[in-house]
Amino acid sequence: MKFLLTYLFLVSVVVSGQEKITLTKLTKSELPKEITYKGNLKEAVRWMDESGVNLVVTSETEEAVSKSAPSEDYREKYLFAHHYLLFEDSISQTWKVTDFTKECPLDLAADFVKNIQVTDLDKDGMGEVWLMYIVTCKGDVSPAEMKIILYEGTQKFALRGHNQVDIGNGQLEGGDYKFDKAFNQGPEVFRDFAKKLWKANIRAKWY
Repeated sequence: MKFLLTYLFLVSVVVSGQEKITLTKLTKSELPKEITYKGNLKEAVRWMDESGVNLVVTSETEEAVSKSAPSEDYREKYLFAHHYLLFEDSISQTWKVTDFTKECPLDLAADFVKNIQVTDLDKDGMGEVWLMYIVTCKGDVSPAEMKIILYEGTQKFALRGHNQVDIGNGQLEGGDYKFDKAFNQGPEVFRDFAKKLWKANIRAKWY
């Protein structure tokens, strides 16, 4: 009954062609019981757009010994993101993201570096979901692999590159990135937003 009432309320407040996406953050206890995830809950957000009631859940595992590793010195860490559409009497998963660092004997990370963002940059009433994270295994001061993943509906866009580190005396290394085919062929406003997001989070942090 609680889920049904929530669904009916959200449907009643949708505005056709809305430009601003309003997010509602959910706690673990507020997630529908049908939603499961691996690791620790990082974030869960819900919103309404032309497709209906949306839910994205992100999570990260703890570091663990890699199952196929030759010794306990080799560890792994995973991160996940799942998108669902919530209907009156059912829930449908529409996409998922899985990434990882594994078999790493050095310092490793598989961490989201930015909270989930949902936009409607092309003003078509469909929310655009932005995820940003790093995956790395390294034992020195060097850039880590960093990615921005965008979904609009089931269409995936990816920007991949490296964050930026100060390797000494103010000398910077990294910061490169490359758009995939979907980004290059997609709306320019998507690329512009991705560049701003990248620039705002380019400098390496400890995780």
